Amino acid sequence: QVQLVESGGGLVQAGGSLRLSCAASGISRITVMGWYRRAPGKERELVATIGTGAVITYADSVKGRFTITGDIAKKTVSLQMNSLKPEDTAVYYCTAADITPYWGQGTQVTVSS
Repeated sequence: QVQLVESGGGLVQAGGSLRLSCAASGISRITVMGWYRRAPGKERELVATIGTGAVITYADSVKGRFTITGDIAKKTVSLQMNSLKPEDTAVYYCTAADITPYWGQGTQVTVSS
């Protein structure tokens, strides 16, 4: 049974920080893990990914504020979010993939102004 268990969402004031964590299980092989988000009324968008060999990708909107770390072999990934802005408010989804992408249930991040 595939599971991606997320933790760490919540409510924070603008300028604050949150840390999201995710642990995957039931997936035999993973080559990339990361985070996407869906804001109200918008499509899901990439936030950050980390792949085999520590190849990292960030959305332009979070560069310099968010840091992704992870251990693909241990099937864990975290996202440190600093200098949060109201426009970062969204449901954040953990993802893990080799060929098939798997998704967590999502965790709400709300940034108040």
